[in-house]
Amino acid sequence: MLNTNDLKKGTQIMLKNGWAAVIYDNKKGDTRLAEVDGIFKEIGSIYAHDIDQAFINNEWVIVSHTKKQKDLNTLINAIL
Repeated sequence: MLNTNDLKKGTQIMLKNGWAAVIYDNKKGDTRLAEVDGIFKEIGSIYAHDIDQAFINNEWVIVSHTKKQKDLNTLINAIL
């Protein structure tokens, strides 16, 4: 299974809300820079725990998250 920290610049991803995006950095951690094609196309930071799938070798692969990313998701959901 692919981890969010393994995603490289240029990787196409699908977010949990169904929007497509392209990774714009090679960083690791809780946030990533991406061009998101939603209502408008824009570039900005996204939470790594919002990444659902990545398009690798011509197929969509489920992306796993680190414990820290899962904990942040739980915290944000508790606040909202």
